[in-house]
Amino acid sequence: MENNNQQKKNYNKWLSLINIPIQMGAIIFVFYKIGFWLDGKYPSEKVYYYKLLTILGVFIALYNVYRQVNEIGKNS
Repeated sequence: MENNNQQKKNYNKWLSLINIPIQMGAIIFVFYKIGFWLDGKYPSEKVYYYKLLTILGVFIALYNVYRQVNEIGKNS
């Protein structure tokens, strides 16, 4: 019985680790698309919204990974 619970716990850990790159890609892509839309709507010679929002998306995605890995580490 305990062996089954341990296997289930390991399976859930791997499942959450596999989802991290998908979440990172989705967050970065959404921020890029919003920035691209803002560049089309409000053109500017000095400010490129897609670059700024893509970098912001990368930092948010990395924070999300850091938070999830720490949560996984606490539970194991």
